[in-house]
Amino acid sequence: MRAFAYLFAGAVFGCGLAIAGMTNPAKVLGFLDLTGQWDPSLALVMGGALTTYLLGGRVVLKREAPVHGGSFPGKPSHEVDVRLVGGSALFGIGWGLAGFCPGPAVTNLARLDPMVFGFVGAMVAGMLLAQQLFGSDA
Repeated sequence: MRAFAYLFAGAVFGCGLAIAGMTNPAKVLGFLDLTGQWDPSLALVMGGALTTYLLGGRVVLKREAPVHGGSFPGKPSHEVDVRLVGGSALFGIGWGLAGFCPGPAVTNLARLDPMVFGFVGAMVAGMLLAQQLFGSDA
């Protein structure tokens, strides 16, 4: 039953990304192009996601533990260090160049586009490299 819940949540997330246009690199790059033909529609998507998180997070975190077991993660560090800035910069560069961030990239694997497979392959390689360099908390 737990696997079905995870599959269902992932499918809903993927459908939401597709409906919102987050799986279309041209739309994402249009949102990031502030000096050209800027497309502000993804700001509404991000605002909706933030609102959902702020409201839903309050409800979920009132529980003693997650529904499917385990525990909630601890409070994040507020320390700004080289790893945080470097990782953020790398994420932004990849997003700006390719028009993908991890969730929409994985969702786009269903399109069987070689560019998407290349991006996801590079993303996974980067994750594995970070894990080797910085340990399992990377």
